[in-house]
Amino acid sequence: MQLLSPAIAFLRAYQLTRQLREIERCVHALPQRSRAQLSLLTLREIGQASRSEFPHLYGTPPEARYLPWGKGTDTGYERARSDNPEVALRGIALWLAVAYHETKHSPQDRLQLQHLAVLRLLNELKRLHRSGAKASQTSQANSWVGAGATA
Repeated sequence: MQLLSPAIAFLRAYQLTRQLREIERCVHALPQRSRAQLSLLTLREIGQASRSEFPHLYGTPPEARYLPWGKGTDTGYERARSDNPEVALRGIALWLAVAYHETKHSPQDRLQLQHLAVLRLLNELKRLHRSGAKASQTSQANSWVGAGATA
């Protein structure tokens, strides 16, 4: 088992690296408004996953619970490549949530590196959400002030 665990972790890290590159490409190709929506969806998915019994198996059917890893990232990855923008956003959010929880407390160095890469992307989305929220508050305040001045 001591030889098998590192081999499984190596294969999983390779798969997550490959998928993460595609997810990052999809995120960076999104318009600003869709990225803000994605940040909210991702936050919600991470919260829902954390409330489940096994957060790293979020999005995995119960009969596949005993596989080396769950199906959530594969499902999210497939959806992220969809032509339908709403399905793609939900797929990216699912992938990020499951990858976050799967790599969060991993003792394997390779998976810890994946966790840092996922955190970087989540932080980028978080910053976009914050700047978008501040901009919308400013525009609402400006429109309110403008409306008050004309009254």
